[in-house]
Amino acid sequence: MSGSTESLDPLEVVMRYHQETKHHFFRSARSLGYMDWANQPDPFRRFEGAPLISLPLLNPDDAPLSPLYEDLYRPGAIAGAPVTVRTLSRFLEYSLAISAWKQAGEVRWALRANPSSGNLHPTEGYLLIDAVPGISPLPGLYHYAAKEHALELRAALPESSFVSLTQAFPPQAFLVGFTSVNWRETWKYGERAFRYCQHDVGHAIGSARIAAQTLGWRMLLLNGLADDTVAAMLGVDRPEDFGGAEREHPDCLAVVWPDDQDSGLPTGNSISLPLSLAPDAVCDMTRHIWHGKANRLSRDDPVQWEILNQVEVASWKSSAERRVIELDRGGPAAQTPIHSSAQAPGIAPDQPRAGQVIRQRRSALAFDGKTSISAGSFFTMLARVMPRMDRDVGRRPMPWDVLPWEPAVHLALFVHRVDGLAPGLYMLARDPAKPSSLRRAMHPQFAWTPPPGCPEDLPLFLLEAGDARQLAAQVSCQQAIAGDSAFSLGMIAEFESSLRRYGPAFYRRLFWETGVIGQVLYLEAEATGVRATGIGCFFDDPVHQVFGFNDATFQSLYHFTTGGHVEDPRLTTLPPYGLDH
Repeated sequence: MSGSTESLDPLEVVMRYHQETKHHFFRSARSLGYMDWANQPDPFRRFEGAPLISLPLLNPDDAPLSPLYEDLYRPGAIAGAPVTVRTLSRFLEYSLAISAWKQAGEVRWALRANPSSGNLHPTEGYLLIDAVPGISPLPGLYHYAAKEHALELRAALPESSFVSLTQAFPPQAFLVGFTSVNWRETWKYGERAFRYCQHDVGHAIGSARIAAQTLGWRMLLLNGLADDTVAAMLGVDRPEDFGGAEREHPDCLAVVWPDDQDSGLPTGNSISLPLSLAPDAVCDMTRHIWHGKANRLSRDDPVQWEILNQVEVASWKSSAERRVIELDRGGPAAQTPIHSSAQAPGIAPDQPRAGQVIRQRRSALAFDGKTSISAGSFFTMLARVMPRMDRDVGRRPMPWDVLPWEPAVHLALFVHRVDGLAPGLYMLARDPAKPSSLRRAMHPQFAWTPPPGCPEDLPLFLLEAGDARQLAAQVSCQQAIAGDSAFSLGMIAEFESSLRRYGPAFYRRLFWETGVIGQVLYLEAEATGVRATGIGCFFDDPVHQVFGFNDATFQSLYHFTTGGHVEDPRLTTLPPYGLDH
């Protein structure tokens, strides 16, 4: 692909990028073809000269105490905690912090709460928040420094500016922002890296939403914002702060607030929240004094790939949308009264706490080829990725309430070892209205039979019984992890229709949705006693051929696999910040 994008339709550019970065059996997407270790980018961004505010390092038993994992999915079970330096520390610990260090010989590397392709971590996190005792007496924009578990002050704000910016949101609301240092992925993966950066953003959105839920907070993506606004709000459009340093691509902003019936919300059963910010308040925000200069991450300048520059431009969200979304008021008192977790029916007393599951999440490197999971666990995992509206509480379940669009990604499954289920190919339609359109696009001989014991409200279908282990590994770039697991899957997006309906910027959002799915499945695997890992390397069109997709109507964007993991005895695990977390 060559030439300027100025004369090309952005939608055409995005479609061509996706097509040209597919892996094929005999040709992979373009990359350097070797590992330039001397130029590997630093996984930790710092803004040199910016004031650094350390966050308290909390032990698992310190307040705020993590709720039970199952309580995350039980509406009303977790009361909204106030926004304090300790709750913010916990929020960032569970969403973006280092969860452990791994060491092999003299080499040491960090693992984080939010997973990343190749553990390269292109995603950077920001907070735009009111004055908080222990952090600052003024509102401010902060960059999260994961290595130090600290906040770097990028800009201090007058109280009036922050009030103008957040006046449409509930009390104690603050903003979370994500950007991507695309070079961190491009260094290894070349032209396919833009895809990986985007589903890493989705993982970050999912990890932040789940972290917020542990504190009784809610979160909503401000999907109406233009990317220029996101860049200005986070200060990543300032060339004077990035001289000689690798730039950050603005991804998104989300609002977070305590889900508390007594938080001062107006009376009524719902609230209206905008999906954008007031333009005047945004303009005022950019006038303030900025602090810090971004550190350089690599020795040499990033390798340039023209196709990556083109897709960045083509998928840029250039227009704002003044949309408003109706949400229920939330809060424990707004829900049907429930028992405490320890006494609730079906909740075992030895259930793990959410913090334990989040902290122990790892990406499996190998599976044993033997471990199976129960059908009940399998159905529960799949039910957790369903974004259907909960009629009892009037909203989508967590974390799907964070994404203000209809589900556009479905799961094509290779089932290997699920007790009581026939091995073979399955399909989960995450929108119950979509099985018919999926069925028309797939092989006509597929059975579309509900498996035995499957809940009636879970649109899961057996397509074809048979041993799919070798097939799963083959289409996942010959990786044994896809066949040695209990099950693996491809995330199938409603591709061309979504891009034509919502515009080329929705290309990135399709990947965000896959990342949130992956984050849910990661934690579900840990809670079930197994382990999971995302798979970014797969042979795109061979996957489509397995299921019968023969055009751009549906496309596989991300693969995933879950099973009994095999520990590597050569690796030593060390605590994240010198504490026994």
